[in-house]
Amino acid sequence: MTSHAGSPARGVAVYGAVLRRPGALVTFAASVLARLPIAMAPLGMVLLVERTSGSYATAGAVTAAFAVGTAAGAPVWGRAMDVRAQARVLAPTVTASAGLLVVLALAAQAGAHAAVLCGVALGAGMAFPPFSAAMRASWRVLLGDPVHRRAGFALDAAAVEALFVLGPLLLSGLLVALPTTGPLLVTAAVLLVGGLAYAATGPARLGPRERTATAGASTTTSTADAATAEPAPSATAPTATAPAQDASAQDASAPAGPGPTALLTSAPLLAVLATGLAMALAFGATDTSLAATARTVLGDDAALGLLFAAIAGGSTLGGLTYGAVAGHHTGARLLPLTLGVFGAGLGVVSLVLAAPGGPSTPLLLAVLFVVGLVIAPSLIIQQALVDAQAPLGRTTEAQAWLSTAVTTGGALGTAAGGAVIEAAGVAAAFGSAAGALGLAVLVALVSQGSWQRAGAGPSHP
Repeated sequence: MTSHAGSPARGVAVYGAVLRRPGALVTFAASVLARLPIAMAPLGMVLLVERTSGSYATAGAVTAAFAVGTAAGAPVWGRAMDVRAQARVLAPTVTASAGLLVVLALAAQAGAHAAVLCGVALGAGMAFPPFSAAMRASWRVLLGDPVHRRAGFALDAAAVEALFVLGPLLLSGLLVALPTTGPLLVTAAVLLVGGLAYAATGPARLGPRERTATAGASTTTSTADAATAEPAPSATAPTATAPAQDASAQDASAPAGPGPTALLTSAPLLAVLATGLAMALAFGATDTSLAATARTVLGDDAALGLLFAAIAGGSTLGGLTYGAVAGHHTGARLLPLTLGVFGAGLGVVSLVLAAPGGPSTPLLLAVLFVVGLVIAPSLIIQQALVDAQAPLGRTTEAQAWLSTAVTTGGALGTAAGGAVIEAAGVAAAFGSAAGALGLAVLVALVSQGSWQRAGAGPSHP
């Protein structure tokens, strides 16, 4: 996984090095397939419930119940995956979630009461496992060098951005070709196949002690590789499919199992979660504002796809670029800058929309693309901060809490954005999203000292 000189690959070549790591490509591809339903299920629910009940309010309530369930369930399943093999948690949960999506589709078609639909959606969301958190924990097992691990996070962020463009497009095609229940039933099938495929991979089958030993060994190896081009054979990291045989040979400071139960009382980690929550408030408000921009400002619902493609395209490019050029640092000092650019960009969008004569669509798309450039890097930096601070035995749970913070913030931001649009217009809603990012910048600035004292600052390897 290192170059001929013993140093980790840099630039675009880092992605080839990451995916050539034994087990990495299969594990990553399975995780991407497993996560496609998270971009399909909400829209599938809205379309199905609205068509069968005739009520957007009911459709919104069902989708919200699913979102609440995923936010509540993520840390529970994340913790469970830290104390046993991921596969032992994923196989039953993904089967339950897919099954409940099928029940939801059939119940909606049968005209079930809204309360029943919300209850089933809530259960499907609670059973939906946090695949992103699981994959981030698997990157720790697969990739010992922090540079390569950062590139893995970048690939993940780019994949998620692509999924949220591809998912709705796929669902739209299914809606034309299949009956009303078809899209949600296909979503359930994709979830089941992708989830079980990921559960069958090497990293997902590792027990907690094997996972901790493997991650600790690969981290030790990356340090040795950086110091010499010819590391001793005993420093060779085991692959995900061949865990270390002697965990006692690892650094005595690395926990052999789950870390302290007081993980979430860590001030540096809580600061990352607070930053992610504030940033996600802006995400939610921005999504609602983009929908309103297409309908009420541009007068063309079809323009929504272009608006999302512009910001998602910028985020994908920004994430891949950051992953290719980032060094060994967590990027903590860079986080206030990326969040600040994000907020400033949304402020510019607000001004463009408020300008007399109506906005220029090309100008709006260009600004959104620039705004997107810093979104994925901001997420990657937060993931790296969590990765750097979480004990080896609590990585999945910590990453799941970050996912929960982002999901919760996004839901609150969506509701708040709608309220601001109703009260003051679309431009004001983008302004409120920029304000949420100002709060995120403030938290990130105030937290710099605690992140560095916790060993997650730029000096951390």
